[in-house]
Amino acid sequence: QVQLAESGGGSVQAGESLRLSCAASGRGYSSNVLGFGRQTPGMERDLVATFSRPTGAWYADSVKGRFTLSSNKAQDTVYLQMNDLKPEDTAVYYCYYRNRFQSVYWGRGTQVTVYWGRGTQVTVSS
Repeated sequence: QVQLAESGGGSVQAGESLRLSCAASGRGYSSNVLGFGRQTPGMERDLVATFSRPTGAWYADSVKGRFTLSSNKAQDTVYLQMNDLKPEDTAVYYCYYRNRFQSVYWGRGTQVTVYWGRGTQVTVSS
């Protein structure tokens, strides 16, 4: 069996950062592809970023330039650094693992909520 454990979710203001971790373990685990997907209510779960030793990191277009995925040497833990977060990044983020036989495993998920700031009043007078 493979166990996947996410950590690091939370609530932040737009423009801020969060770091997620995904730790893989279990007798059935051997490094292949490890990463994150996300899902919002009523929508399909989509991959956000993945890492594999031969090819390195892959990112969805919506997060390129803002998210960075890295792996430890053992390739059993990945870290998703999410910068410049936007309200549309709000979702449940799931750890993702695909083994050499193309079997897919998902973690239980961690909530990431990005909200707008309070705003500031701008008044222009003639």
